[in-house]
This record gives sequence, C-alpha cells and structure tokens, in this order.
Amino acid sequence: MSFEHFVRHARRHPSMLSADRRRQLAAGQKPAALFIGCSDSRVVPSQITGAEPGNLFELRTAGNVVPKYAPDSASSEMATIEYAVLQLRVPEIIVCGHSHCGAVTALTLAGRGLEELPALRGWLGTDGQDGVEPDDPSVRAESKRHIHAQLQTLREYPFIQDRINAGELRLHGWFYEIDTGLVFACPQTPEVTDFLPL
Repeated sequence: MSFEHFVRHARRHPSMLSADRRRQLAAGQKPAALFIGCSDSRVVPSQITGAEPGNLFELRTAGNVVPKYAPDSASSEMATIEYAVLQLRVPEIIVCGHSHCGAVTALTLAGRGLEELPALRGWLGTDGQDGVEPDDPSVRAESKRHIHAQLQTLREYPFIQDRINAGELRLHGWFYEIDTGLVFACPQTPEVTDFLPL
C-alpha cells in the first residue's frame, strides 16, 4: 500500500466508530492495560489483542525496552509509564516482545551492525558488551529472556511495586510470533521462564 493510498483511505474512512462511542472517548480514557511493545511495523497491538480505541494505552519503543527508573533524567518512555500507572490507574501492564526482532538481534550481537546508529546503540545499551551470534535467526529464546528483563525493570519502579503490593496492578509478558501469529505468555512468577500459548 502506498502512502498516498493510505492517506486517501484515511480521508474517506475517518472512523468506524459510532458517534456515541466517539463522544465517550472524547470525554476521557480508561484503558484496560498499558501495552509496551516494539516499534516494529509488523507488531500491531490492536491486531494482536483485538482491542478497540480506548482499550490500550500504548508505549512502543525500539525492542520494547523499558528504561531504568531514573526520575532525575526522565524520558518520554518513563513519563508514559508513570502517567498510565499513576494517573490512568491501569490494572494491567503487558510487555510484548516478538520473534525476528532487530533490536534483540542487535543486543545479542552487542551492537555489531549499528555503527552508523549511535542513538539506537545508546538506547539498547550495547556498548562495551561481548556479543554472540544467535543460534536462531528468529531470536525466539533471546527475545523471551529480554521480555523477562523488561518485566524485572518495571518491578523496580517504586510506584509500580507499590501498586503490585496493594493488589492493584499485574504485569504480563507476552511473546508474539510474527511467522505464526501465535501469542505466548510467561507465568506471573518471575523465576519461571517458560512461555505458554494464550
């Protein structure tokens, strides 16, 4: 689909929502979850979840990376998480990684091939690491480990830990297979690493 076709389609079909639903959405949002996913164009949160407008508060980053909690050097990613958890009071956070992830491949290779992309290297934190060639080009195992690492980072945010302890927030790790369309979830316990089909 060309960009011009996309623009023409958007003009002809501004919304498939009813006027009542658009008015409800204009009055405010109460999303069911914060969805932290990769910026990859093949990963479409509403398609994976079946969500309609207003259901998901989305944060998309290269490699679905969650930054370390550092309020003195806040980022837009940290601000999005803070707003979703403290202002919107989302009850669920989903970190969704995927197969064939370029960012995870770059992490595995410790940034080799990103010499011309210093911002991405810095975001992924690949400088000064020893890389290895992934066994599987779809980096399934590496992506699943990466999801666990992002969940652990989220647990280190004090306001997230407070809401988890109060029973008001749950974290979920999902793995989306681009080639099959299947979604797998990791158990709630951090020490269990197996992902099971949803």
